[in-house]
Amino acid sequence: MFNRSRRNLARWFTFSMGSILIAFAGVLYYVETVDELKKLDLLLYRKTRVMATNVKYNPQTDTTNLENVPLLGSNTRLLSTELVYARWYNTQKQLGQFFGSPGNEQLMLGSGLQTIKSDRPWIRQITLPVYQKQQLIGYLQIGTPLTSTQNNLAKLRLVLTIAVPISLGIIGIAGWVLAGIAMQPIRQAYSQLQRFTADASHELRAPLAAILTNAQVGLITPVRDGSPQLFRLEKITKLVESISTLVSNLLFLARHEGQFASESLQQLDLSNLLQQIARDYQTSAKEQGLNFTYDLPSQPIQVLAEPTLLTQAITNLLTNACKYTLAGGEVKLHLAEKLRQAIIEIEDNGIGIPEADLPHIFERFYRVDSERSRNTGGFGLGLAIVKQIIEAHGGKVTVSSQVDRGTTFTIKLPAQR
Repeated sequence: MFNRSRRNLARWFTFSMGSILIAFAGVLYYVETVDELKKLDLLLYRKTRVMATNVKYNPQTDTTNLENVPLLGSNTRLLSTELVYARWYNTQKQLGQFFGSPGNEQLMLGSGLQTIKSDRPWIRQITLPVYQKQQLIGYLQIGTPLTSTQNNLAKLRLVLTIAVPISLGIIGIAGWVLAGIAMQPIRQAYSQLQRFTADASHELRAPLAAILTNAQVGLITPVRDGSPQLFRLEKITKLVESISTLVSNLLFLARHEGQFASESLQQLDLSNLLQQIARDYQTSAKEQGLNFTYDLPSQPIQVLAEPTLLTQAITNLLTNACKYTLAGGEVKLHLAEKLRQAIIEIEDNGIGIPEADLPHIFERFYRVDSERSRNTGGFGLGLAIVKQIIEAHGGKVTVSSQVDRGTTFTIKLPAQR
């Protein structure tokens, strides 16, 4: 139980911290991408402005002179060898002069920055309208490869790809250690409570046994039928037997907490075990006026189990089914194997369980109907014992029920090949 809680705490700690770490890595990568593009765009804009200032326009002849424009004219002062092309479009957006790739004859894209994606290195492109004395004289378009930016981002991705899993591993180890430290006080408190329950149950058994023995001896001695003395002795006997059962159940719950070690279990043919239990219950069910049927496979279904405890769990469920099914009713026992699981179903058409009580029926001392349970000698521990036994075998028990329609308990145990 504590190892399971520790694993859950460590898992949730790793999940929460890992989610924060992954979100942080994503934000970091996004911010770095924006920053890299922003630096490149600023550099690209400055180069475009330098080229645009060298464009000469003659308003009288309505002509432009690109002779002194770097890359486009005879000016040998190249701004940067990183520029893959430079293009000049006139006011009608038709291509005039160009350096590198000519591109489209007609300017199709609007002004501003664009990223040209292709199989070749991606291009960051800027298209800038050029004005002189508030008059549009043309468009200047230049492009530079994104190779350097992509390489920088690829390095960052590589670092994050390596760093994030390592960090998640460290977080997982830290979560496991911290969960162990956090569970230590709880473990100690639970161990003390468990020892107290076991010690108290053990100490109570001796005086209860003495009281029961004396009451039974008193019943053996000649006593007039219907006398108050006989009534009191019978009442004492019933109460002591009931309390003895309660003490035994408490002692069982204290001693069998947690999952059984595999070496304490033995391979068991579940079909054979249920066959023996079913034969025993046929007689008692018939005496109560119930129709008891069972459906068990002919081939063996092997499980690792402690026979006595598993028998007790199944017997408890069958006893409840018979107890809360009216005369003339039906109780069914079914066994099957599915997806490497042995599935036991105990079904009745008795009085059923209200929907509001279903989530609580496996809790200790919980009784659906206190008056009914008191009349039948129940303390609300039977189903808690069933749940503890089944989970100690690595299985699971569930219930479905409808009032006045019946109840079905389902036990799932790991099947052995």
